[in-house]
Amino acid sequence: MKNLSLRNIAAACNGTLHGAGEAADQWVKSITTDSRKAEEGCLFIPIVGARADGHDYIKQVMEKGALGTLSERELKDADFPYIQVESSLQAVKDIAEFYLKQLKIPVVGITGSVGKTSTKEMIAAVLSQKYRVLKTQGNFNNELGMPLTVFRLRDEDEIAVLEMGISDFEEMHRLAKTARPDTCVITNIGYCHLENLKSLDGVLKAKTEMFDYMKEDGKVILNGDDEKLRTVDQVHGKKPMLFGVKNQCDIYADCIVNLGLKGVACRIHTDLGAVDVKIPTPGEHTVYNALAGAAVGRCYGLSLEEIKRGIESQRSVSGRFHIIETGKYTIIDDCYNANPVSVKASLKVLQDAAGRKIAVLGDMGELGEDEISLHRQVGSFAASCHIQLLICVGELSKYMAEAAKEENPQLEAVYIKSREELLEKLPGMIREGDTLLIKASHFMGFEKVVELLAPEQ
Repeated sequence: MKNLSLRNIAAACNGTLHGAGEAADQWVKSITTDSRKAEEGCLFIPIVGARADGHDYIKQVMEKGALGTLSERELKDADFPYIQVESSLQAVKDIAEFYLKQLKIPVVGITGSVGKTSTKEMIAAVLSQKYRVLKTQGNFNNELGMPLTVFRLRDEDEIAVLEMGISDFEEMHRLAKTARPDTCVITNIGYCHLENLKSLDGVLKAKTEMFDYMKEDGKVILNGDDEKLRTVDQVHGKKPMLFGVKNQCDIYADCIVNLGLKGVACRIHTDLGAVDVKIPTPGEHTVYNALAGAAVGRCYGLSLEEIKRGIESQRSVSGRFHIIETGKYTIIDDCYNANPVSVKASLKVLQDAAGRKIAVLGDMGELGEDEISLHRQVGSFAASCHIQLLICVGELSKYMAEAAKEENPQLEAVYIKSREELLEKLPGMIREGDTLLIKASHFMGFEKVVELLAPEQ
C-alpha cells in the first residue's frame, strides 16, 4: 500500500511507534479491523465494539504474520511493532485520509436521504466503461466502513466511488475530511434521521457539510427536482450541475416508459445530445439514478455510448430492490432500509407487478416526533396503490395498518406484532403467482423474511 510504512502510519494518526526497528519503513500489504481476515504483512486496527474488543485478538493476529498493530493501550510485553493511539476509530480515518492523498485519484462522494446505494451502483457502472473503479461494498458507508473501503484501493485503481451515510450533524464533516471528494453527488433530501436532524432543513444542512471538504476545483451534482437541493445556488462560487425530469436541469430525461418489473425506458439529454436507454431496475425513481450516472459520466469525459452502456449494465444488489423469481412467486427484496419516501416509491413499483400484489412492510426508524403520522401517511398511500394484501409488522406499523383501513375499507390490511410472528404466519398467507414487496428499516431484520421465502438465493 503506497507509502503506508509503519513510520508514516504513526505520523498520520499522531501515534507513537514502539518496537519497530528495521520494520519501521516497510509498507503494510493490507489493513484490517477483522482479526479473521489478518494476513502476512498486514496492519491490524483493534476496534472496541459493543460485543467484542479487538485488543483481545492482537496476539492472534501477530502470530498470523501481521507487520504491526495499533493499540489504544500500552503493550508492555510486546515483542512486535505497535502504534499506540488515543482512539483506533479516529486513527482509521486519519490513515485513510493520508492514504488517499498518496494515491492521488479522483473521489466521487455520494450522499442523500434515499437511493444512495443504487445511485452509487449506477455511477460505478457508468464510470467502469472507461476507468478502473473501486466502489463502496455493502453498508460500508459510515465512519468506520468508508475508511475500510479506502484501504481496498490500489495503485491501479483510477476512480473511487464512495457512499457516505450519516445520522447526525458533523458526521459528514468527518467523512468528507477523510474522502476529500472531487465530485459531490446528493440524491435528495427526505424524511430520515429526524431524531437528530429534526427537519428537512436539518437534513439539508447535514448532507451539504460534504462541500466543506470538497477539493478546491471540485464539482457538485444535485437532484434539480428536489425542493431543498434547488435552494443550493452556488458552492464555492460555482453553480451546481443539476439533473432531473421536472425542472430545467443540465442533464434531464423525458420519454419515460414504465416497463413494470423489467425496468424503465427513457431518453437522457446531455451537453453532447440525447441517448435512449433502458434502465434494467424497476421503478420510475430509478431514472434519477441513471441521470446521476450520466452527470458524473460527463464530468469524467464519457461519451454518450459509454454512458448508455454503463446504465444498461447496472444490476440491483441484495436488499435494495432486488427481484427474485422463485418459480412459485416473485419477491421484491427491498429490505435493507426504509423511510416514507422510499416505501412509497417501492409501492408504486409493486402496483405494476403481475399476479396478486402483497406489501409486507415493517417499522421505519429514526423519524423523530412525527413517526406516528409518517407511518399513517404511508398506510394511506398503500391503500391507494391497487394492492390486494397489506401486512404491517412492528409497533409503529400498527398505525400504518389503521390508516390503510380507514382510507380503503376494501383492502385486506393485516397487523402483526413482530417479525417472529410474521415468519410463522406468512407462508400460510401467500400463494403461487403472488408478487411480494418486502421492506422495512434495517433494524427489523427483514432479510430473514426473504431467506424464508427464497432460501436458495
